[in-house]
Amino acid sequence: MIAAKHRSSRGLAARLLVGQTIVLVAGALTVGIVAAIVGPPLFHQHLIEAGHVQDSPELAHIEIAYRDASLISVGVGVVISLMAAGAVTWVLTRRLRGPLDQVTSAARELARGHYATRVPDVASGTELETLAAAFNTMAARLEGIEDTRRRMLSDLAHELRTPIAALAAYHEGLHDGVVELGSESRIALAGQTDRLARLADDIDDVSTAEEGRLELQLQRHLVPDLLSAAHDEQQERYAAKAVDLIVDPAAAALPVWVDRNRIGQVLTNVLTNALRHTARGGTVTLSAQGDGENVAITVSDDGEGMTSAQLAHIFERFYRGDSARSRDRSGTGIGLTISKAIVDAHGGFITATSPGLGLGTVVRIELPAHR
Repeated sequence: MIAAKHRSSRGLAARLLVGQTIVLVAGALTVGIVAAIVGPPLFHQHLIEAGHVQDSPELAHIEIAYRDASLISVGVGVVISLMAAGAVTWVLTRRLRGPLDQVTSAARELARGHYATRVPDVASGTELETLAAAFNTMAARLEGIEDTRRRMLSDLAHELRTPIAALAAYHEGLHDGVVELGSESRIALAGQTDRLARLADDIDDVSTAEEGRLELQLQRHLVPDLLSAAHDEQQERYAAKAVDLIVDPAAAALPVWVDRNRIGQVLTNVLTNALRHTARGGTVTLSAQGDGENVAITVSDDGEGMTSAQLAHIFERFYRGDSARSRDRSGTGIGLTISKAIVDAHGGFITATSPGLGLGTVVRIELPAHR
């Protein structure tokens, strides 16, 4: 690696020196040719006009002196320029070699999978500082992607472990005759199988949406129709938990251009999440408002609430804020991730806010009012 760095620095110095030499030689040749072709006739004409006799010995010596002085001047200028070019090349090479070696070394470490590698402050000029900053930004993003990938694989393994363990236990019990295949066993096995199937479907949905392969059938719909449909779908589940689901009567008949089924999926995911974290006797409210360009659908609850740290990760795959939030394992943990991907595909935004623990949560879905 050290030899490669030295070869790189020598190559850079040689290329700089060769480039400057080519420019200097081209300039010297141009000056020499112009002086040889244009200079003598002009000089000769001025000597004649100054009173010298045509073809006199003095005139010949003066012209020879002019030619020799021109050649010596050009030659000395070229030599001094080459020396200056060599000195400038040496200084620039020493100034650039360190930062470039640092960037090269960091790139090699990054290629080996060491995503925590960063280029230190090079302090060698705006261009190199910009390069180092861009490299560090790229490395930080790659590190974030790698962390997300590792966390996703870990969470996915965790999500799969529970149903697989349950299915394995029932299989072993049935094989050993400890468990009989009765109605209770069938319900348990069907529940774990459904959970695996739901997890697979959810992962496929979020991958499809985030990769831009989500097909949308955009049509004009009125917001009250969407809210009423979501309310009717969830009303039975909310009643079973004694949680009130209310549609704000003040919600105006605002139009939106959306895929009704996909936005229905978003509202289902958000309402399911609100129900999961709202205690018996609580209230969840659906409302909407618009400004002519966008329509904001709001789902507000008076449930557990969240901290700022939890809000920062709420739309990540498989995220659950704490152990209390993990008691209800009916979901796959990526419903809000799918919702964000669907809203993004519509050109909208989805955000979540909360005043704090025990103070409820507000999820805001902004959608375009026009095609």
